[in-house]
Amino acid sequence: MKLILKKAHTYFYICCVALIFWILWPFLYFCSRKPSRYRGMNFFRKIWGFSSSFLSGFFYRIKYEQPIDWSKTYIICPNHTSNLDITSASLLTKSNYCFMGKEELLDSFVTRMFFKTIDIPVNRESKMSSFRAFKSAAERLQQGTSIIIFAEGKIPDVYPPFLHEFKNGPFRLAIEFKIPIIPVTSLNTWRKLWDDGLRYGSRPGICDVYVHKPIETAHLTLDDADKLRDEVFGLMQQKFEKHENY
Repeated sequence: MKLILKKAHTYFYICCVALIFWILWPFLYFCSRKPSRYRGMNFFRKIWGFSSSFLSGFFYRIKYEQPIDWSKTYIICPNHTSNLDITSASLLTKSNYCFMGKEELLDSFVTRMFFKTIDIPVNRESKMSSFRAFKSAAERLQQGTSIIIFAEGKIPDVYPPFLHEFKNGPFRLAIEFKIPIIPVTSLNTWRKLWDDGLRYGSRPGICDVYVHKPIETAHLTLDDADKLRDEVFGLMQQKFEKHENY
């Protein structure tokens, strides 16, 4: 019975996501027609994520290790255990931003609009796709747009989740363009909704997200990419495990 209720809540959340999307679709479509309006897509994306979460009883408690100077450009690097992480990453970022995500998101009616315009699709198995994504990312960073890249590359299939090996991409990109990197630890979003929620359902509650202080990369070279990756992994793993053991 409990699982039935949790799955019913998941479908209610999905309906809320769909409803708010269709309400906002004319505005999103208008903003998607010209690059000069892409910033507006992020504005409506925040409204979409917050509203659908609010109606479903998901709330976000975001704590910052230190105040962030959002006049700067960053690579924002969260872990990924839940679809709610997308909303939390949008809400915590106070400047213009885009996501870099898997190419398959181009096949979804909902995410296609974003990944054909403001966001950056990548197929990590293809060198050509990775090169195009790297080039697009470089252009966005030079324009002052922060990039959100989930460090694990996907939501791992293991439940309950733990931090999996990080991809090198975000860290090489940060060093290449001397961009500070902000680690973000999603502490318990998976307890509210793991992955898309279809397997174990979901339940309302507060999602705790911890934003670590930015790590400067101006003094690093590409030879330091693995070291930077391991440093970020260690910070996030320590925070994640501490919360789980609390």
